[in-house]
Amino acid sequence: MADGSDNSLTRFTVRHGGVTLPVSRGGRGRPLVLCPGLTCTQADLSELIGLLRRDHDVVAFDLRGHGSASPAERYSFDAFLSDLAAVLADLDLPAAPVLVGYSLGADLAVHHAAECPESIAGLVLIDGANPLPEPFLTDTDLAEFRAMAEAGAARHVALTAEDIFALGREMDVVRGEILDRYRKIDLPVHVIMSTAIAGDVAEGRAPRHNRLWRSGVERLLRQRPHVSADWIDADHGLVFTHAPDIAAIVRSRLAPC
Repeated sequence: MADGSDNSLTRFTVRHGGVTLPVSRGGRGRPLVLCPGLTCTQADLSELIGLLRRDHDVVAFDLRGHGSASPAERYSFDAFLSDLAAVLADLDLPAAPVLVGYSLGADLAVHHAAECPESIAGLVLIDGANPLPEPFLTDTDLAEFRAMAEAGAARHVALTAEDIFALGREMDVVRGEILDRYRKIDLPVHVIMSTAIAGDVAEGRAPRHNRLWRSGVERLLRQRPHVSADWIDADHGLVFTHAPDIAAIVRSRLAPC
């Protein structure tokens, strides 16, 4: 049911597979669906959503176990992919939307577009869906990544630290194979990437991870030359620290879609 308390914003829920997902829609113009990342919610992305709604009809939602979405018995890439598909299937949009995905949400957008290209007008991928040439996480990274997973579980999510840790390992596998998904997509694709995903420090895991992140994007651009890219001088939190820059890039890059 829609919530009519704000005429400029529609709120409703999508139910599928035993979970309930909160969805909001507002703005006007070209339809755009924003898919969040792991441990990220609509509330976290409120600045970016507000900026995009100035000239786009923006749909945003929470994945299972995030924000006010219901928890689930399982959390996996395929389960989150089914959440995105369910939201898209429930929408009554005047035209095919552009998918804008952040982090995990970017990977979900690529997989959905590869499976249902006729339903999507284009992709904008923010710091995710990177075809890494080798695994991001090595044995020496696991202790630090577990600590990061524990911090992520302290956010407004139902996922445990172990859920987040397992999903991080799964994402290494997904990104190792995602180039095959890109090959199935004949749509405008633009990526917005951080220059220092792991932070601008000269020790620990950061230098290797930053180099690997850049090499994955370079690999994508070599093999899929129709993909365009912008870099933002930031870490993986760029959607929170550089929302106006991202909104401006999205606005300028959507014309071909």
